[in-house]
Amino acid sequence: MTASKPSEGGSTASNGEGVARRRLGALRPLALIISFATVLAVGAIFLVANGPRSQTPQLIRVTGIPASVSTSLANLMALSTVPKKSAPAFALTDQRGHTISLKSFRGRPIVLEFMDPHCVDICPIISQEFIDAYHDLGSVGSRVVFMAINVNQYHAGVADVAAFSNEHRLNSIATWHFFTGPVSILRSIWRAYGITVEAPSPNADVIHSSFVFFIDAQGRERYFANPTDFHTASGAAYLPAGQLTSWGHGIALVARSLLK
Repeated sequence: MTASKPSEGGSTASNGEGVARRRLGALRPLALIISFATVLAVGAIFLVANGPRSQTPQLIRVTGIPASVSTSLANLMALSTVPKKSAPAFALTDQRGHTISLKSFRGRPIVLEFMDPHCVDICPIISQEFIDAYHDLGSVGSRVVFMAINVNQYHAGVADVAAFSNEHRLNSIATWHFFTGPVSILRSIWRAYGITVEAPSPNADVIHSSFVFFIDAQGRERYFANPTDFHTASGAAYLPAGQLTSWGHGIALVARSLLK
């Protein structure tokens, strides 16, 4: 996936400086919409009550996020809670050729993304964030499952997800699984998770929603984050080193909270 569509969350920089882009697709959880509406309402009340006395932006904390995650980090991740309902079930084949069901991971928290194995945009960035998060977890890293589901219908083979996992060192995560399967089944899973995919032809960019789902040990969706990247004037995707490190740390903190 490349950054070719401003309508998918931003625009590409034209002056050599990066422009932040947040991938937006279907905002599936109603609670997420309500929580952001609540944040806006609270912010409006704050401004009315306090007036323009301070030029310092006020950070507003979303209710229910783990106490270990600072407000600034939660804002960076656009972290929100979602209703505690069972994550949509699936059984798919991973990069090692093993067919595994989501239910088989019951008892361990899961960090889930949707990735394109031919992506050269945000997916490699999120891959590094996952690796950083896994290492940040230290001795409890083996208790957290990191996984992705393929969004590229034209590259849906096991070899495709295996190649991406190797290229981006995701196999260094002991619990990593990059799942794929028949396109009809993948599409049904995209719909179940509210993932929007635009893939008009084999040679066109695959534009897709990029969300991180945090699923607890009981198989329930608990938190939801929205990754961001930047683009140079030439269109290359990147994330400043500080933000990249912060994202990895934030993912680890949320995952760790689900181990309790």
